[in-house]
Amino acid sequence: MTDHTTTAEVRQTPAEGQTRPGKKQRERGPIGRWIDAHPNIWEFILFNVLSNISTITRIVVTWVGTAVFVSWLGLTQPFSFLIFDYTGKGANGLGGFLTFLFAEVLAQVVNFIVQMKWVFKSDASFANAAWKYAILAVIIVVVNLTLPGHITSLCEGWGMAAGLAATIAAVVNTLLAVIVSYPLLKFWIMPKHGDTGKEAGK
Repeated sequence: MTDHTTTAEVRQTPAEGQTRPGKKQRERGPIGRWIDAHPNIWEFILFNVLSNISTITRIVVTWVGTAVFVSWLGLTQPFSFLIFDYTGKGANGLGGFLTFLFAEVLAQVVNFIVQMKWVFKSDASFANAAWKYAILAVIIVVVNLTLPGHITSLCEGWGMAAGLAATIAAVVNTLLAVIVSYPLLKFWIMPKHGDTGKEAGK
């Protein structure tokens, strides 16, 4: 068979893995260039900003769950299990627990997908990352349920007002979750094996 590819066509076709000179530079604005220069900072910003998607999911599911389990089905009998205490006034009993459970599970599923695909762009095994993330999620939930009460009591013991003590507890809880979860997600749960292999081959 005869190769009909002309010399001109060969000259016009970029080599594999290459782009035409100056094309990428023309497409990237100042923000894009800053992201290219500071990928780790940008990743950390995305981690915090996109985490709000799971927060929104949690709020929406809480509204729906309260309407279904509490208002419609009337599951308001007192409920208590391990660290979960839904026996007090306004806790909504079993309905409150089911609402919390569904809201937290769906929020964590959404956060897992968002962090893995949009933030860390990980090529790790989905199944391998999922069980690791489940462990982290359980730890975070337990800490979120138990730590604020201890911090609030400690701050009030130092003479702080209840509102200020609750605010400090919320801030400490949030900072601790970020400090613990970000490095675990980046290096243990959702690492970029492809990038590691490329760097090792250089």
